[in-house]
Amino acid sequence: MTTQLDLTCDGCGQIAGAEHLARRFRRLEWATRYRPVHIQALILGGIAPQLDGEFLYAPDGEFRGEAGNILRAAGVSTEGKARETVLAEFQKLGLMLTHVLQCPLEDGVAASQARELMERRLGAVVTRIRRSLKPKRVVLISRELSQVAEKLGGADLGCPVWPSAGAPFQSSTSAGEEEVRALRTALEGG
Repeated sequence: MTTQLDLTCDGCGQIAGAEHLARRFRRLEWATRYRPVHIQALILGGIAPQLDGEFLYAPDGEFRGEAGNILRAAGVSTEGKARETVLAEFQKLGLMLTHVLQCPLEDGVAASQARELMERRLGAVVTRIRRSLKPKRVVLISRELSQVAEKLGGADLGCPVWPSAGAPFQSSTSAGEEEVRALRTALEGG
């Protein structure tokens, strides 16, 4: 008789079975491949996108949703280029994308639970930014981070946090041109 052992995922704090953990490790491997040596801007989202096609570092598919908007804001064209080429250009700019919750929410997780998960993960995220990633600046994207933006701005990250006040930049498919321009300015450090 085999027993299913569910663990707490270290990337999101959710109860995780084997499938959840396999997906986490796969996405971690994809992202690590394109981590810059020196991170100019760490782009920090709230919750990793549900679809691999919207996950920036996925090896297949088109750059849609969050991934497409971030590339557009960074000034990285995808037209006529292999996915690896696009991601290498993004990496050469010194840009890296990560999320407070590095895994998508499991079915049935309510918004209040998501906020609680983010609150619990914040200490580990701050430590990772300060000790391991060491970016020159952190750029907050996604509305989910508005709940914890003040805490991130007040944390000792060793670098400035953009935007310094107000709501984080919108990175979803509903982001308009003005939002993309503002994100581009933050990515450039201006």
